[in-house]
Amino acid sequence: MRTYLGYITIFFLFPVLSIFIFLSYKEWTITQSPYQVLDERIPIETIELAQTSYMTAANGKVITEISNGEKRTYLKLEDIPLFLEDLFIVTEDQNFYEHSGVDISGISRALLVNSQNNNLEQGGSTITQQLARNVYLTHDRTYNRKLSELFYAYQLERKKSKSEIIELYMNTIYFHNGAYGIEAASQFYFSKHTAELSKAELSFLAAIPNNPELYNPLKHFDKTKKRQERILKQMVAEGKLKQNEYERLIKETIKLDLSTTIDLYPDYVTYVHQELKNLVASVEGLTKTLKSPDEATRRQAEAELNKRVVKLLNSGVTIHTALDTKLQTQSKTALQSKIGVNDIEGAAVVIQHHTHQLVSLIGGKDYKKNSFNRAYQSYRQPGSAIKPLLVYAPYIEETNAEITQLISGASYCSNSYCPKNYSGGSYGMVTLKSAFAQSYNTPAIRIFEKTGIEKSFKYLDSFNFKKVSIKDHHISSAIGGFEFGMSPLELTNAYTSFNDGKYQPARAIIEVTDQKGNVLYSWKDNPKKIWNRDTVSKMRQLLHEVTVNGTARKAYFPTDYIGGKTGTTNDVKDIWFVGLTANYTTGIWIGKDTPANLQSIYSRSPHVLIWKDINQTAE
Repeated sequence: MRTYLGYITIFFLFPVLSIFIFLSYKEWTITQSPYQVLDERIPIETIELAQTSYMTAANGKVITEISNGEKRTYLKLEDIPLFLEDLFIVTEDQNFYEHSGVDISGISRALLVNSQNNNLEQGGSTITQQLARNVYLTHDRTYNRKLSELFYAYQLERKKSKSEIIELYMNTIYFHNGAYGIEAASQFYFSKHTAELSKAELSFLAAIPNNPELYNPLKHFDKTKKRQERILKQMVAEGKLKQNEYERLIKETIKLDLSTTIDLYPDYVTYVHQELKNLVASVEGLTKTLKSPDEATRRQAEAELNKRVVKLLNSGVTIHTALDTKLQTQSKTALQSKIGVNDIEGAAVVIQHHTHQLVSLIGGKDYKKNSFNRAYQSYRQPGSAIKPLLVYAPYIEETNAEITQLISGASYCSNSYCPKNYSGGSYGMVTLKSAFAQSYNTPAIRIFEKTGIEKSFKYLDSFNFKKVSIKDHHISSAIGGFEFGMSPLELTNAYTSFNDGKYQPARAIIEVTDQKGNVLYSWKDNPKKIWNRDTVSKMRQLLHEVTVNGTARKAYFPTDYIGGKTGTTNDVKDIWFVGLTANYTTGIWIGKDTPANLQSIYSRSPHVLIWKDINQTAE
């Protein structure tokens, strides 16, 4: 009853409002025209509706849908069936093409129809008013909101054509269950595009927006079906549908085929969201200010970046990634099967080093989306896995040493620092090849001293390890004694330089495109040369030796090339294996989130076996 009284009140208030505007016109024109006042108070230029964005794998398959709670895919009017347009005009606003935003006769008709049916079958608002409410206002049932709606509707009619208004309307109306607009509704309820729907299915969907809760097909299918039949009967009454077609349509079986929100590969997707922020910052010139020493400047830059990313993701873009879904699945399976059910965790990173594309990333055994991702957020000491980058390659690059060169493997002490080889033994003179394959510590420290700490770190600095600092410039870093260490993604990325001597950040994102396929964002990285050809050749021989005669013999399988390096930290709190094949560089880390001894699983070499499982599939 209150709703009917509200319509009646508005019915009488509207003429009063019109008289008030007319009497005030002369006063307004002294300073500004009423149009100027409306344009200032109610600016209506472009209307940007939030749309669903998508993330795809390398094979083009969608791996996740991104929305702010409103699923929407915008359709142009020419892509929307005329039958659907007629349905909404007949049921919601029969004078749509005649009125200027408000239809007094429509309000009167709605009161009459609703009183006859004893329910809210028709509303008094025009399509333009409903659009104004959906885009600019709330759905509160107050007279202030209703009056605001009138002004907004008038402005929409001034600024937009009828075609634009009906197009916007069919893209904004709510079809319940998170679906906004006809295309989202079509895909959710029928798993089909709007253009593929039958007239019966279109009219079924058209029945929902009048009262989305009451006509929610998942809860009240019969009520939705009955309203579909009523609006089809209205179409017959208005000459938009023949009687025989009406009878056919109401008999057509409506079978829902619900689609589920796509949200796969959470480890990788979470990382892509972070990389997207970095990409936007790079292209938009915000990277420098994000690293500003001034906290206020950094906060302002971060706020601006977040604003731009949100706007981008609300615009219906597609983020094309390099994800290899087969490898991602295999990596997860390998990690879970080799670690088992316990408090031990792991991470895996796979980079296709020819393209510098990140094709797989695992952030934990049972990773949940947006949780702590160990593949790129965990910084751990690398143990001997740092030796190729900080010790051996710099030494060979600087001295052109042969891998058969001898170095002392005897005990070592300097200023009370007396590191031991893992076995505790002393080995006399050994070749670089043997020292590397068996991961002896004392030869590595002697090589490190010969090259020089600062000179060696100059090479390491080329890889931009985020948490490596001047505090790490000491002798124990040669065997992995860093303050914080590096992430699995960082360390694996650095190893790609042993493919061709060049370093380039591995990227998950290939490009970001709009709905028309135009490229909006893409990385513009340039490879940086780190090692000369001779150094690369020798390092690849050393890495290969580890897998045939060294600490990673369990990783070996016949292939064009295989090589890598293990790493173990003090008290076996972290175990690593990073290695290369002909096409991929893969890094594995295993440990506990709160560092603790892993001796119980160390002898099984899970890090090496996980690596092998992944790469045998990849090759």
